[in-house]
Amino acid sequence: MRVRFWGVRGSIPTPGSTTAAVGGNTPCVQVTGDDGSELVLDAGSGIRALGADLLGRCKRLDILLTHLHLDHIQGLLFFAPLFDPEAEITVWGPPGRIPLRKRLARYLSNPLSPIEIRDLPAKVSFEEVPPDGWRLGEFEVRAALVAHRGPTLGYRVEHSGTSLCYMPDHEPGLGTNLTSRPADWISGLGLARGATALIHDSQYTDEEYPSHRGWGHSSLSDTLAFAERSQPGRLLLFHHDPAHDDTQLESLARQASEQSARLGLDGGTELAREGESFSLAG
Repeated sequence: MRVRFWGVRGSIPTPGSTTAAVGGNTPCVQVTGDDGSELVLDAGSGIRALGADLLGRCKRLDILLTHLHLDHIQGLLFFAPLFDPEAEITVWGPPGRIPLRKRLARYLSNPLSPIEIRDLPAKVSFEEVPPDGWRLGEFEVRAALVAHRGPTLGYRVEHSGTSLCYMPDHEPGLGTNLTSRPADWISGLGLARGATALIHDSQYTDEEYPSHRGWGHSSLSDTLAFAERSQPGRLLLFHHDPAHDDTQLESLARQASEQSARLGLDGGTELAREGESFSLAG
């Protein structure tokens, strides 16, 4: 399968010359199978450009939302396939006391939106993720709740002997030492263990994290400790803080590479960058 980043920023879009190299759009990741099947992970502002790319050539796709914070759904209204009457789209999301469609309608409705969710021309359905995993085309998908404010999912997508784990908003440490915690205590560990590639929240530097503990995001050290415990083949740092410009993120990447080498993370650690893509081969 092939993975492409359309949005890698957290919290709020940050367009401008100081963020152009790494990217300023909020989370959206495209996963394409060998047969052309398409999954979209999250619907941040990056999904707008993805929609323009898919329009007219992809009539069936699935959007997997990790949670309903604004930075992960704000691009839905600007996703062109939702306005194609021939498109069939399923939007998956976390369980809740209120149906997913009704929760999303709070955003896709007056006064926040000029378009009501019921007026979307495409054939759109809204589903809560099954508890035991499910199949989407050639993909096997599992989801699990992870530590973040509000019901939030991590996803594992498997295909042809490869696996992608996606945890854009995740605070596995909560101020504790992940290297010594029991495995069953660590949020998301079972989902990430041994993944071919892990896309993981790394919003804060270690210096920033103490004043943001409990906000639902990881420090760099916690991200690397989580990777040390889960042992992915490759780690991609994601959900970049809106206050971090390209220079700061490049510095963070160098620090992550040095720490990764000391921890024995053989697959390496790198920044997720908008517009970049990679293939996972079995």
